[in-house]
Amino acid sequence: MVATTPTNPHSLATASGLLLGTLLASMAVGAVIGWLLGGAAIGLLVGAVVGIPLAVLVVYRVYSRQS
Repeated sequence: MVATTPTNPHSLATASGLLLGTLLASMAVGAVIGWLLGGAAIGLLVGAVVGIPLAVLVVYRVYSRQS
């Protein structure tokens, strides 16, 4: 039995990778900005709160371009 490759490049792994990558990037940016302002933990939290809807938006934009 040979595993077939999906014809569609958009898979659940792609979506979860986009979600996780966007969320972690947002948290990192928030932590750095928070650290510069004197509160890295608060910046990390704000980055996570902003990152969740941002990650959903990124996945929506990538999948909405699918024809």
